[in-house]
Amino acid sequence: MYASYASPNAGAKAYARLGLETSVMNASQQQLMVMLFEGARTAIRMARHHMAQGEIAAKGNAVSKAINIVDNGLKAALDVDVNDRAERELVDNLSALYDYISLQLLHANLHNDPALLDEADRLLESVGSAWREAGSFKTIQELDAAAATA
Repeated sequence: MYASYASPNAGAKAYARLGLETSVMNASQQQLMVMLFEGARTAIRMARHHMAQGEIAAKGNAVSKAINIVDNGLKAALDVDVNDRAERELVDNLSALYDYISLQLLHANLHNDPALLDEADRLLESVGSAWREAGSFKTIQELDAAAATA
């Protein structure tokens, strides 16, 4: 009935993957962005762990995953076709920040430097917290009211 070569955790992994896919399918844009930030930060934590353990291949895979999320998730989600000057400046600044984070991750991997992982993690947390906060508001009016009182 089941393949004898399947790992004992294969069912649990498939169930978890299905749960994640369901979450993604039902998520708002803000929730998807938060998931990307959390995924990148989780990959960085894994890279830090593997770096400390001297597990070079696993560290490289974790750093590559974080870079992939930053470049092909966060940066790719930026709307490069905005016309408003302030929005254009924000997009340009975020794009430059994501490039910087990817470069820090690359250097952390090459030089086994946990401080560079920490910096990338800190920057992702800073931007990600804004997405989490924005996602807690149900309407644009609630978001505007919160911004006016800040």
